[in-house]
Amino acid sequence: MFERLYARTMELAASRHAVWWLLALAVAEASFFPVPVEALLLPMMFATPSRAWFLALLATIGTVVGGVTGYAIGLFLHDTIAWPVLEFYGYAEAYAEYATLYNVWGAWIVFAGGFTPIPYKVVTIASGAMHLDIWVFVAASAASRGLRFAIEAALLSWFAVPVRGLVERHLTLAGLAMLAALVVGFVAIRWIL
Repeated sequence: MFERLYARTMELAASRHAVWWLLALAVAEASFFPVPVEALLLPMMFATPSRAWFLALLATIGTVVGGVTGYAIGLFLHDTIAWPVLEFYGYAEAYAEYATLYNVWGAWIVFAGGFTPIPYKVVTIASGAMHLDIWVFVAASAASRGLRFAIEAALLSWFAVPVRGLVERHLTLAGLAMLAALVVGFVAIRWIL
């Protein structure tokens, strides 16, 4: 089961159109879409470790552009679009907590939101709704997302080849471990937020 899925994922991750999908996902994830950019970024880095730094740069650019889109949603469309999106994904409570801390911590919250598993769209929309200075927002977003993707690029450019061999030798176990990590991650995020 995992063999076909793995082979297809690696094939798609190495395709010439994958870069455009990465940019689209990065923009969407930072503004309204619930799937993290790493869902595509990490397989792409794993499939072509020599391009890991380039892919990290593209993901950073895409998430900053998407962040500005989310910022605009919060700034101009808070009541009509932003609030329903936050409620739909169950982030209304996280947004309320974020808003109370925002006046004190501003840029640091944007930095933390871009680096941690906190849904980044909450940060981008709230930043616009709270009228954070756009240049502070862009700088904090670029720094945090850039650092996050750079760490991933460094790890995968150094360790992708040996890890890939290990994964391919123990594909079923690796697939089950990834599935378990995904479930634990979703449960942890739901429990935290």
